[in-house]
Amino acid sequence: MELFQYWNAVRGNRDLPRRDEIDPAHIRSLLPDLFILQRQASRDVRFRLAGTGVCALFGRELRDGQFGELWLDSEADGTARIAEEVMTQMTPMLLYARGATGAGDELDVELLLAPLASSDGTNDRLLGALSPLARPVWLHMTPLTHLVSTGLSLPDASPNLPLDHAYRQPATTKSNVAGWIGRNNRKVSHLRILDGGRRD
Repeated sequence: MELFQYWNAVRGNRDLPRRDEIDPAHIRSLLPDLFILQRQASRDVRFRLAGTGVCALFGRELRDGQFGELWLDSEADGTARIAEEVMTQMTPMLLYARGATGAGDELDVELLLAPLASSDGTNDRLLGALSPLARPVWLHMTPLTHLVSTGLSLPDASPNLPLDHAYRQPATTKSNVAGWIGRNNRKVSHLRILDGGRRD
């Protein structure tokens, strides 16, 4: 919630803020759970940065790795496409997931994906947070092997909307996540999302 509020304040009345406008000193307490993704020329979506808490969840350094590698193999392409849609459509997204360890322990997590521009204004990055929704005793000692999506929603970033209302929208269920990905002229919540770039 704090990251969404900060992102919304920095962008002002624009679609998205620039990377160089994000001041780590203003979100110091959030830094372990933050990451930045960038779309490559190859269309891969890779980690530019990943906080220590995010890396600890998976027991490895994530920088330069593909976002899709965090997910169950069958979901890798689809979740990477969600991240790319956040950049292309310049629309923040909440993604809900369940992580699993090699021993079968599970952990519910929530990801905020918020669009971010490079210094030249190109919408090819996103600022993200990965937040565990519980603190089991094995957290950060036993790594997650993968994530499985359980839902998604669109936070309403309208100006002056109370944060608790803006941040919490009914999540699309897991069964609808696959349907959200890869369809033309999709309609999600109050937004119409078109493949192939923005349209007026």
